[in-house]
Amino acid sequence: MKSLFTAVATTALFVGGAGLAHAEHHMEKSEKMDIVDTAASNDAFSTLVTAVTEADLVEALKGDGPFTVFAPTNEAFAALPEGTLDTLLMEENQDQLQGILKLHVVSGKIMAGDIAEGSTEVETLAGDTITVTKDSHGAVTVGDADVVTADVKASNGVIHVIDSVILPE
Repeated sequence: MKSLFTAVATTALFVGGAGLAHAEHHMEKSEKMDIVDTAASNDAFSTLVTAVTEADLVEALKGDGPFTVFAPTNEAFAALPEGTLDTLLMEENQDQLQGILKLHVVSGKIMAGDIAEGSTEVETLAGDTITVTKDSHGAVTVGDADVVTADVKASNGVIHVIDSVILPE
C-alpha cells in the first residue's frame, strides 16, 4: 500500500508549463532527488505538489519505487472545469483526489525510449489501465494527454510532463 501511495505522490512533481524549461534544466540534478523533491524544487509544479500534499501522498512518493509519473502541468490543472480542483482539494474529497493522482502513476521506471511504437495498455496504481501510444515520429500520448517533456529522472523513478489531467472514465 505504501508503494501505491508513493507512486501517486510522484504525480505531484509535474505541474507547470511555464516551468518546463526549468524542469529540463534540473534533469541532471533531479537524479539525486526523489520524485517529490524534484517537483517541489520547481515552482512550475506547484499545483501538483499541492494536490499530492492534500492527498497525503508525499511520504508514499518518497518511497523506493521505481515509479513512472505522468505529471500534468499547472495549465492542465487550470483547464479542468471551473471549481473542479478546489472541490478535489477539500479534505472530504481526499479519497477521490488520491484516486485521480494514482491514475498518473505506473509501477516501474519507463523511459520514453522503452515505449514501443503503437499502443500499449499499462496498469496504473489506481488499478485501472491507460493507453500509452507512441507514433512513428516518437511522440508519446497517455490517454488523451500529450507528453510535452519526457524522461525527467529522479532517484526513485521518472517523470513525463503531460498537458492534461487524466480523469477516471
